[in-house]
Amino acid sequence: MARGGGGGGRGVNLKDKLDGNELDLSLCDLSEVPVRELAALPKATILDLSCNNLISLPSDFCSLMHLVKLDLSKNRLQQLPLDFGRLVNLQHLDLLNNRLVTLPVSFAQLKNLKWLDLKDNPLDPVLAKVAGDCLDEKQCKQAAVKVLQHMRAIQSEQDRERQRKLQAEREMEKKREAEQRAREAQERELRKREKAEEKERRRREYDALRAAKQEMEKQTKKETVQTRKPSSNSRPPQPPRHKHSWSRSVLRLLLFMLLCVLCTLAVCKLTELQHQPLCISVNTLYEDVVAALQNHKTLQNMLHQNSQQ
Repeated sequence: MARGGGGGGRGVNLKDKLDGNELDLSLCDLSEVPVRELAALPKATILDLSCNNLISLPSDFCSLMHLVKLDLSKNRLQQLPLDFGRLVNLQHLDLLNNRLVTLPVSFAQLKNLKWLDLKDNPLDPVLAKVAGDCLDEKQCKQAAVKVLQHMRAIQSEQDRERQRKLQAEREMEKKREAEQRAREAQERELRKREKAEEKERRRREYDALRAAKQEMEKQTKKETVQTRKPSSNSRPPQPPRHKHSWSRSVLRLLLFMLLCVLCTLAVCKLTELQHQPLCISVNTLYEDVVAALQNHKTLQNMLHQNSQQ
């Protein structure tokens, strides 16, 4: 015996409620839907769950895809499962007198829905205006058509928004990839430049070392040649030139001083400047020098005569 849970604890025998393809579970004080037991009765395409205490439907309720007519009126449903649109064979749906505000977007997938009653629900004003009244067969059929159109528009808008977000994400990803490629290219260029600079620096160091080595070899060769020259040359070493140059410089200086003295003496003896104090001193010095030389000569003669005697 299959049983459904009820708020009043009363067991429900589903087979006793089944009449042909119609299963009547109304007024059973249900607070939960016995989905597993219902799934075992696929021939029950018409299901009446009206006048119970249902607050919500379980997510696996949408696996009952064999349902064609569903009555959920006069419960306390606050929302329908997000994948309610999986009930694609549903043609007749009664949601009278519940606590629904909105419908899931998947509601747009109920392509076979022909009849819909949403009266006595605190619907969103836009949805309530779209649904309109369901006072007769015609109005309920119009409600099904208009609500499906409305929900399809919402689904399309959400799909477009999703596509825009996806496109934006793709563009952002492309931008990030481009930036990453640019950074990698910049890093490669930087590494290439640094490698070239390092190579140039090593080349300069190599050239400098090579030039220094060649200069050192030249210097060593030159010193070797200079060291071998005295042994291979039989001529005596020449006296240093700087001493000879110094002697000549001293001789030139003495001759210049003698010339200056003679010129000064000539000026003081032969010109009108002989009466000037400087010339008087020069002339007096000259006469003293001459007298001293004469005395020196006389003394030499006397000494010479004495030596002969």
